[in-house]
Amino acid sequence: MHRRRTILVFIGLLVSLSMLLSACAPAAAPSPGAPAAEEAAKPAEGEEMAPQPAAEEPAAPEAKEKVSITFWHAMSGSRGEVVEDLVASFNEKNPNIELSAEYTGSYAETLTKALAAYKAGEPPTIAQVYEVGTQTMLDSGVIVPVYTLNKGEVDWNEVVEPIRKYYSVDGNLYCMPFNSSTAMLYYNKDMFEAAGLDPDQPPTTWTEVEAFSKQIMDAGVAEGGFSMGWPAWILEQMFAWHDQLYANNDNGRSGRATEVLFNSDFGKMVLGEWQRMADEGVLVYGGRQYKANDPFLGQQFPFLFQSTSSLGGILKKADFKVGTAFLPRFEGDYPQGNSVVGGGCLWLFDKATPEQQAAAWEFFKYTFSPERAIIWHKGTGYFPTSNTAYEMLKEEGWFDKEPNFATAFNQILSGRDTPAARGVLLGPFVQIRDVVGTAIEEIVVNGADVAETLDAAAAEANQLLADYNALYGD
Repeated sequence: MHRRRTILVFIGLLVSLSMLLSACAPAAAPSPGAPAAEEAAKPAEGEEMAPQPAAEEPAAPEAKEKVSITFWHAMSGSRGEVVEDLVASFNEKNPNIELSAEYTGSYAETLTKALAAYKAGEPPTIAQVYEVGTQTMLDSGVIVPVYTLNKGEVDWNEVVEPIRKYYSVDGNLYCMPFNSSTAMLYYNKDMFEAAGLDPDQPPTTWTEVEAFSKQIMDAGVAEGGFSMGWPAWILEQMFAWHDQLYANNDNGRSGRATEVLFNSDFGKMVLGEWQRMADEGVLVYGGRQYKANDPFLGQQFPFLFQSTSSLGGILKKADFKVGTAFLPRFEGDYPQGNSVVGGGCLWLFDKATPEQQAAAWEFFKYTFSPERAIIWHKGTGYFPTSNTAYEMLKEEGWFDKEPNFATAFNQILSGRDTPAARGVLLGPFVQIRDVVGTAIEEIVVNGADVAETLDAAAAEANQLLADYNALYGD
């Protein structure tokens, strides 16, 4: 009965994901803060852990013959190069293990291919899955929860708290945090100076984002004010940042989500403001993933809302001084929440042999070691996922020398841990984010009625939830 249910699960997943990929072929990419094919966040609230001694490199598991394991990922470009270095270093230090890494396309493509390979009986040992695929993986029934591998070698409290809580259910971690990001505000300091603004005083509210944009535009320094990568994800960030639930049942964390709430009064306010600013030429729509990065680098507008995972690339390519800042807030009586995690996590499939599972655990521990976490952070802009790595970076003065790398970390560490800020768990999240992305385009590009468009999108999303829950629900 369980096997039959698993087959039905995969048929449903593959059909829905394949349809989504076909419909969005030109825009197929990783998730935010994701983030993905080109690339792609949240750390802890409350107390910070005291610095701990650097962990020793994990020792290779004892084995008579070399154990081969495979790793499918969605990191291309400069991020892919850092993955290649990670794998080469791991293999060198673990002569009894042969880890083969393969770039398998965008986040959505990697998830779909991994599930299809499992159904065919030949899955990878490990797959990188972006955050919106979390509920899908939890429901699949074909993974080995990472917490079951830990025999006391890793203190889970070492995982930066918002990241740990995003990927945990009932206090148990189900996958190994790997490339975690969040969204932040990038801005052009040279444009600030040219328009008479203080480059060290970025906007803190959306009112200021608009006012600063208009001052820069009026000075003839830029054509527009701001754009954003992953608009649907930025909307999710606004809900979390203002402590507003995006779905019922505490964002799907106290029970399976059955209804989305993005068409609430808050959601309609946000889209109404974005539509107004688009009509005034302040908001420049830049596409769904990373397409807005190039016009930002081309100095067409001073502000960009984007994943922290773009930081390394932007700093390398920009021929102007780049500043970064916390996400702005809308004025009103909204409580403080937190920015939400993006990026991906490493999942272990249950077809792996006991020897392969042991080898995968060695790799997981290696990626989490403070030394490798620091290399990963510096090379990509993703968060180091361990508190010790964060403390080591502070001690070496990294954040003093490179303050832009500290912004998102400071943002997420200063937020509040609430159900709304912990992140959303939705079964068909991949499809729902696509529905929301289409609604945002209709509103800010085509001037569609905000309330009608969001209500229609919510109805479509709720039907997707109902269909999913009928198949996967308890």
